[in-house]
Amino acid sequence: MFLLMYRMKQLEVWRRKQQLEHLFELVTSFQDDDELISHWARYMCVLVSGFLEAAVFEIYTEFARAKSQDFVVNYVQKQLTRFQNPKMEKILSLAGSFNGLWRDKLKEATDGELKDAVDSIVNNRNNIAHGRNSDITYGRIKEYFKKAVKVIDMLEDLCYQ
Repeated sequence: MFLLMYRMKQLEVWRRKQQLEHLFELVTSFQDDDELISHWARYMCVLVSGFLEAAVFEIYTEFARAKSQDFVVNYVQKQLTRFQNPKMEKILSLAGSFNGLWRDKLKEATDGELKDAVDSIVNNRNNIAHGRNSDITYGRIKEYFKKAVKVIDMLEDLCYQ
C-alpha cells in the first residue's frame, strides 16, 4: 500500500512537471518576439513557484498519509496549506520539522546554486505578483526550473529512502 501511494504521489508531481516542460517548449515557437518571450518568462516564474509549493505539499502530505493515522494527516495538511513562498530556508525548516537529519542532508545538498535558484524563483515571483520589476528571463527561469526539480527530487528521496 505504501509503495502504491508513493507512486500515485509521484505521478501527480510528475504530471505537474510535464505540464511546465510543455509550456517551456511552447515559448520556443515565438522565439522572434522578445517582448512576448519576456512576458512568458514572468508567467513561467509564477507557475514554477506554484509548482514548488504544490510539490512540497503533495510530497509531505503523502508521506504523512503513508506513515500516520488520519488525524495526523489532517493536521499535516492543515499546516501545509499555510506553506507559501517556498524559499530554501522555509523548505529546510519544514524538512527539519519531519526529521532533523533530513534538514541537514538537504541543506548540504542544496547549498549554493540550488538554493540560489529556489530563492530567486520566489523573489522574482513576489516582484511580479506585486507589480514590481523583475529581471527574470526565459533562459534563467528554465534553468531555475531544472534546479527546482532537483530539489523536489531530493525531498522525495529523503521521504522514501
